[in-house]
Amino acid sequence: MTSENKASPSIAIVGTGFGGLAAAIELKKAGYTDLVIFERADGVGGVWRENTYPGAACDVPSPYYSFSFEPNPLWPRRFSEQPAILDYLRGVADEYDIKRHIRFSTAVTGADFDESTSRWTVRTSGGDVEVDVVISAVGQLSRPSWPNIKGRDTFEGASFHSAEWDHSVDLAGKRVAVIGTGASAIQFVPEIQPQVARLSLFQRTPPYVLPRPDTEFSARHHKVFTRVPLTQRAERLGWFGITETMGIAFLYARPLSKAIEQACRTHLKYQVKDKVLRAKLWPDYPVGCKRILFSSNYLPSLTQPNVEVVTEGIDEITPTGVRTTDGVNHDVDVIIFGTGFTASDFLAPMQIRGRGGKELREQWAGGAQAYLGMSVVDFPNLFLMYGPNTNLGSGSIVTMLESQARYIGKAIAHSQATGRPISVRGEVAEKFDRSLQERLVDGVWSKCSSWYRNANGRVSSNWPGTVTEYRRRTAKFDASDFTTV
Repeated sequence: MTSENKASPSIAIVGTGFGGLAAAIELKKAGYTDLVIFERADGVGGVWRENTYPGAACDVPSPYYSFSFEPNPLWPRRFSEQPAILDYLRGVADEYDIKRHIRFSTAVTGADFDESTSRWTVRTSGGDVEVDVVISAVGQLSRPSWPNIKGRDTFEGASFHSAEWDHSVDLAGKRVAVIGTGASAIQFVPEIQPQVARLSLFQRTPPYVLPRPDTEFSARHHKVFTRVPLTQRAERLGWFGITETMGIAFLYARPLSKAIEQACRTHLKYQVKDKVLRAKLWPDYPVGCKRILFSSNYLPSLTQPNVEVVTEGIDEITPTGVRTTDGVNHDVDVIIFGTGFTASDFLAPMQIRGRGGKELREQWAGGAQAYLGMSVVDFPNLFLMYGPNTNLGSGSIVTMLESQARYIGKAIAHSQATGRPISVRGEVAEKFDRSLQERLVDGVWSKCSSWYRNANGRVSSNWPGTVTEYRRRTAKFDASDFTTV
């Protein structure tokens, strides 16, 4: 049933990254026009607006890391950098007339479900707004994670998180400490290494690294992609197949996983000749336990004479630098934290209250969970984009977001048809989560410490299957999974 059958519900969307735009576009296509989109910043883009560190780029090829319904034949590179991705998102927002629904510079602080009116009151920095449906599209990678290191606030030099890069700090000729070796660090370290006098890289656990098969898309590429769209769709399909195969390797096929591990070892051996350094850079956990990273210049940058890879633990940060557990003082001028995001702290800092005044963060005290990653028991007509257990160890999250947007559209249509808010049944959500965790507990992501797991050890971020499986399971909305309230 479409929105034309009954009065169109009012819908609030929080966030304007890939998730928020996917939801808005899907709902507009379905005929829903009473939309308000809240964005805390002054422009669209989500993480691709916020992350402006040197070398910021996606580790998924752009023909695949984009909306299937809005291909871009003019990507500058196969693995496009942040400015190009942000331009793409801005263009999509313009193409689908999304901006007129957005309230920029408006932060959402919380939302409360009123059982007497069956509506949500969304609390924002610009005042309260009442709506029938709330869709959170704040994502898993929107809030920087700061390490709990003693003395972090005592450092007298410049310090910042890579997700909040301070471009006013001139790194030329400086002694720089980089704390963290995740996806952001492997991109910005090679960019700043030639500039700095000394780079001390503090590594807790090394990543598995594969070469990045990047290429610049020339005018010829652009012409072919534009005139023969099938060529770009073929590249998209090819990368879909590659990433699905890698996902299967991590989850099910140990021999295939071993082949990927060997490829990482060969890449390391080829790019790092020093055996001592190579030993420092080889992981001691199963391949796929943390996200595999793609880079062709990270490992070589660590072999340069002005770089030191420090594997001793950090004892504390002092006014002049970093002291490690072996008692060595590393004096530096600048500290850059490449320590990722608070991925398991879903929807924070928003305070969401559902039926009976239940507070979502309290309900999720043991770990976030949602049916198909989108719906939570006792939170009627609240839907999540990129919610719990929908992240991928391999692949493009954009494909997951498109599936979620379509499913949420069908859920709203069902609520509209019944004339009441809907909530996932408790027994359905419990069965789904139990099955999910049974698959995860013996999976590769439970075999090491990573941002995929919360403080209790629960894997609340990742989907324990392929994109194909998720698309199949969300292709049809089953009304029997939900109850009206």
